[in-house]
Amino acid sequence: MFVTKLSMRARGGAGCELLRRGLKTSSSSSSAEPVAATTSTPEHPLPPKRRRKRSEFTDALNKGPSFEDFVGGRAASMASEVVDPVVAARKDEDARLPRWLKTEIPKGKNFHKLKEDLRGLKLHTVCEEARCPNIGECWGGSDKSKATATIMLMGDTCTRGCRFCSVKTNRNPGPLDPAEPENTAEAIAKWGLGYVVLTTVDRDDLIDGGAHHFADTVRRIKHKASHIRVECLTGDFRGDPEMVDVMARSGLDVFAHNVETVEALTPYVRDRRATFQQSLSVLRRAKETVPSMITKTSIMLGFGETDAQVEDTLAQLRGAGVDVVTFGQYMRPTKRHMKVAEYVTPEKFQHWHDRAMDMGFLYCASGPLVRSSYKAGEAFIENVLNNRQHNVNNVPLTA
Repeated sequence: MFVTKLSMRARGGAGCELLRRGLKTSSSSSSAEPVAATTSTPEHPLPPKRRRKRSEFTDALNKGPSFEDFVGGRAASMASEVVDPVVAARKDEDARLPRWLKTEIPKGKNFHKLKEDLRGLKLHTVCEEARCPNIGECWGGSDKSKATATIMLMGDTCTRGCRFCSVKTNRNPGPLDPAEPENTAEAIAKWGLGYVVLTTVDRDDLIDGGAHHFADTVRRIKHKASHIRVECLTGDFRGDPEMVDVMARSGLDVFAHNVETVEALTPYVRDRRATFQQSLSVLRRAKETVPSMITKTSIMLGFGETDAQVEDTLAQLRGAGVDVVTFGQYMRPTKRHMKVAEYVTPEKFQHWHDRAMDMGFLYCASGPLVRSSYKAGEAFIENVLNNRQHNVNNVPLTA
């Protein structure tokens, strides 16, 4: 009876398929015993269906003032009773940046002119690649001679992968651009800057780590514009002292190499090929090679370091003859990078500034938005270098 009724209702291909299923069910159940019309609980019951939670954002909007409330002027009186929906929707209040870390959007004629020149000469800057929060301040000032751009040499791809850095990484970056030293020197001479910072990605794929390419760029800049002060933020050249000597003797004014963090956290923050003691040896070697040269390093705070660890770091740096140290807040570039353990207060940064000066450093720039190539620090160092040059030129000749 069941099969007859089913065949009468079936139509087309779908009906034939349903008919075949009915025949199969009928034949298999004909030999089975009748089943009692009772319900039973399955051996493994399915979990109960859960209602989807309504989003906090939607709830806050629904509870907030309506259009009629705004038209009728009642919205203002409801403000104290209603939670801002954007704030209510935020799960992690700690993820919000403190007010002292917020900066203005980059703008201005100098900013756009500098960017155009860089693109035209196929040059890269660490300001862009590392997403520096100070790019608007350094590039967009009204005084072009005081504008600062940190040129990144040897491409935009690093052979190392530090957990704090947003620069692209690859084991085998492209070949060096042989025209880069000349293009860089031409651009810098054209801009009329008084102080320039050159940095580089790590190039472990090159025998010399790129030291000769870097040094050639410095010499060409000095040849075209000898008045420009050149700061070089170098890699560690795998700790090779001969390559450190190549850079130190290139004619640069400031030799910079960053230790980045305290010794205890270095294995967790930096690439495994970079060690604290190796970086310290690079700074020490540069100072020994050219004692009159200013040496400089930078430390990021916010990784979870302790005061005792920072104190120890400063002591070791001073012992290696480092002249200038900067402190800045670590800011997570993307969700793929290390989380921020702490947003250090401006008062704490002031503490480390005072402590560094007490320990005998020539200069210390310390603040949440300070970076290794920081504009204010460069102005101070440039002034020191100019005063030294003035004193040398005015030394009376002896018979």
